[in-house]
Amino acid sequence: MLKGEIKRVLGLMSGTSFDGVDAAVIDTDGARITAFGPTAFRPYTDAERAILRAAMGLWPGDTGVEEAAEIVETAHAEIIARFNGVEMIGFHGQTLAHEPQRRGTHQAGAGDVLALVAGLPVVWDFRSADVRLGGQGAPLAPFYHFALARHIGADAPLVFLNLGGVGNLTWVDPRHDAPESDGALLAFDTGPANAPMDDLCHTRLGLTRDEGGARAASGVPDLGIVRDFLREGYFLRLPPKSLDRDFPGLGARVAHLADNDALATLSESVAASVGAGFDHLPEPPAQVLVCGGGRHNRDLMARLGAHLPAPVAPIEAVGLDGDMIEAQAFAYLAMRVARGLPTSCPGTTGVAAAVGGGQISAP
Repeated sequence: MLKGEIKRVLGLMSGTSFDGVDAAVIDTDGARITAFGPTAFRPYTDAERAILRAAMGLWPGDTGVEEAAEIVETAHAEIIARFNGVEMIGFHGQTLAHEPQRRGTHQAGAGDVLALVAGLPVVWDFRSADVRLGGQGAPLAPFYHFALARHIGADAPLVFLNLGGVGNLTWVDPRHDAPESDGALLAFDTGPANAPMDDLCHTRLGLTRDEGGARAASGVPDLGIVRDFLREGYFLRLPPKSLDRDFPGLGARVAHLADNDALATLSESVAASVGAGFDHLPEPPAQVLVCGGGRHNRDLMARLGAHLPAPVAPIEAVGLDGDMIEAQAFAYLAMRVARGLPTSCPGTTGVAAAVGGGQISAP
């Protein structure tokens, strides 16, 4: 164990939106954040993105997985080379499949390969231990959200809402002493977020996204579809709970709509599903801080403001970098793994008791 030693750790995250690799450095002892360091982004090329998309839903040994893993490792190795003075790396990998109650969870990319390339210890495979012990294996950023709440001096419950491919929220009560304390955290996936909108833009329009939500803002949502969508059993389940990238049937529900109306309906569905998630919170939050790519979608942010019972703002409003929260989170979690501290607990993943995940590969 490293006890209370502060280290400079590089965190790496490649999300389900397939945009690329986020990299961020923080100084931490696994409990406190003492400084934020440099950041970088390495986009996937169109060809790389196509291979990763084709590998979605695949498991180790399936055809196409090895090629996808090579892309993930190469992209991560390239971005690692941009950083100096780092003492350890937290590597999430690229989620290809996530079925915690059935086959488990699969993140492509091997930490031992990156440890060899970087010449540094790499902490990786963060989710498997949690799943083996009955947890959902996701979301894993909540312990970092607790540290952020403390860092910004929050003194009342608040929500961190991450809008990536999938939406997830963390309700944080910073008045507790530690993230694993009973009642300190509640976290769960709210439903789809950017993924269905990005997929529609990709398949219909040849675009990576609806820039700024402009197309959705000019469309008219089909509220009947939204109401039917909210009757899905997932939204009635008590948290913690998690999702794979593809929410069954949502894209098919809007297939008959014009492009902009379809995007408006998807945006309204995302906002409404987040609103439904707030019904599960122990106490209303004082504020909602939004991170991830979805915070750039002005249409979606406006719809969230209409659905949620608290002020909604991008996380930059409190001086944090909303593009790098998840990369920073895996730097923070890497340090916790190195110290033998928990990385998830019953309130975040539904695991039976606080558990430390991850494995460490030496260079």
